[in-house]
Amino acid sequence: MIVEEGGITAAATRLLRRQPTVSAALGRLEAHIGGRLIERGGGAFRLTAAGRELYRECTEIYGSISQLEKLAYSASKEMTGHVEILLASHVVTPILDQTISMFHRAYPEVTIEIRVDTSRNVMRDVLEKAAPLGICLVNRRLAKLDYELIYREYFGFFCGPPHPLFGRRDLDVSDLRGCAGVSFETDSMDDALRPVAIFRRDHGLDHNIVGRSTHLEEVRRLISCGLGIGPLPIHVVRQDLDNGTLWRLPPYDSPPAVDIYVVTNPASRPSRAETLFLDALKREIAAHSIADRTYDDTRPSAPARPMAAT
Repeated sequence: MIVEEGGITAAATRLLRRQPTVSAALGRLEAHIGGRLIERGGGAFRLTAAGRELYRECTEIYGSISQLEKLAYSASKEMTGHVEILLASHVVTPILDQTISMFHRAYPEVTIEIRVDTSRNVMRDVLEKAAPLGICLVNRRLAKLDYELIYREYFGFFCGPPHPLFGRRDLDVSDLRGCAGVSFETDSMDDALRPVAIFRRDHGLDHNIVGRSTHLEEVRRLISCGLGIGPLPIHVVRQDLDNGTLWRLPPYDSPPAVDIYVVTNPASRPSRAETLFLDALKREIAAHSIADRTYDDTRPSAPARPMAAT
């Protein structure tokens, strides 16, 4: 600074220091170097050979140090961290799949963990800040949580090859009465599958439940093994219908509709990686109308629009 300002007094002003302080600092530096760096006195100001050499070195050092902030900022853009996604059993939507795929391309150093639990436990963990976000069925909204609809699905009733109704096309809902049933633990009036429970009750199908599970894969297994008839998301089991391991039963029109939500807690403090993932997921949801995010048995689910890398 002394060299650039052309004198000790001007340097002191630039550095917001007193002139004797800067002069003493120069003296200590010269003592450490073992020679004079600046010829001064009588109004003269001239660098010695050692002064010129030291000035060149200091200029390079200062240039490197001034880049540290930019380097640190650039390094911080190479995102690292961990994102935990808490899901209800067998959440199937291209919106989530596309978000995960594009997020990984944008931030390959971020690890992603998917944990599966019941919808009730998903909401509990988000409420208790044990998870940054959950995707689940919602029966009763809690005031402390935020909810955003990600998609809507329809539950049909199905049976497996061993069942006497398998392959029959001339059926009505009344033909299902008296049949043994298989369902989810959440298939009750006060839980996530309330619409299915209401349909069972209204049509007399809520008796003689012989098999239950919290996981969709196991409910599907029990149905295909012939234990009884049971509800499954129609868009999830299309391949099972095509390969003959499940058979669709009534109702064929207006089956129970169930909404799947992204659940977050505004009081939690997610990491930067978690915030970026949640923002990307919400952008992907907003890019599709509710019609495109409604999956049933009459039209294919809409492919997700690629997420712009951020």
